[in-house]
Amino acid sequence: MPRWFRIGSWLAVWIVSLAPSPLRAAPPSPTTFSIVAADVDNGELGVAVASRFFAVGTVVPHARAGVGAVATQSFANTTFGPRGLELLARGLQPDETLKVMLRDDAGSTQRQVGVVNASGESATFTGEDCLDWAGGQHGPGYAIQGNILTGQEVVLAMERAFLGSAGNPLAERLYAALAAGDRAGGDSRGKQSAAILVVREKGGYGGFTDRAVDIRVDDHAEPMQEMGRLLALALVNDYWNRGWTAFTEKRFADALIWQERTAGKAEQVPGMLPEVLYDLAVIRLANDDAAGAGEALDRAIALNPKLAAQASSDKDLAALDRE
Repeated sequence: MPRWFRIGSWLAVWIVSLAPSPLRAAPPSPTTFSIVAADVDNGELGVAVASRFFAVGTVVPHARAGVGAVATQSFANTTFGPRGLELLARGLQPDETLKVMLRDDAGSTQRQVGVVNASGESATFTGEDCLDWAGGQHGPGYAIQGNILTGQEVVLAMERAFLGSAGNPLAERLYAALAAGDRAGGDSRGKQSAAILVVREKGGYGGFTDRAVDIRVDDHAEPMQEMGRLLALALVNDYWNRGWTAFTEKRFADALIWQERTAGKAEQVPGMLPEVLYDLAVIRLANDDAAGAGEALDRAIALNPKLAAQASSDKDLAALDRE
């Protein structure tokens, strides 16, 4: 091999080695817009977030029933979620919680955090080195924050939507705020992912966890549209969990109230309706309404014939005369 070729090859390798490598690049930062909020009257806490960032719901939202909610973003320090909740649980106010978390954080000037506690006190922080536009708003029961936004109007639109939807379920209010921020311009880099988390004591399936609503869109061209579809399902599921939890605790009258409401909501979500009606039959029967149980079960099986086999051996329906 000629000497000039060996030297040329060595120079090429050396030059390439100086070029930026994707493997050495820093991971993308969850620069985004979010809201943390409390519904004190109903004992719910939640977080909603959207970003041009893959699976933002795995990073930003943190909440614990009876304690509070935290959104950590902009070069996010993910320890702020569990640590912030622990500080709130120990009795620190949201502004005190922020001070404790930020004082020992070497990257504090790049952080953005929102905190709300179960009583509705709130605080928001935007570090001076967050990328424009960056800032936040907070008030009783909510804190809103965003960075790399198209402008301040994103945060203001979110605030108006949240305050204007008072009286609705917290998950709906969070979605209204998120969608308003998106319409106002949102993340200046574009769209990709979104998430909504709402917690309530015994809010999860069977009452075993506090996660009443926990939905994510990890990668989508129109994440708000997809989030709206999932939210409709999640709200039916939340009512259903309330009904079934009451049934398992033998609070049959409460179970019936919630399951009837679930069935009403499920009329708008056909994919869930057969199984909702099936459990309505079980709960009606537990409330000594055999006729209503039979009606619900007949309709459930008509919509999903595969449920007939389950019903034939279901002990919860054994008292129903199907002859």
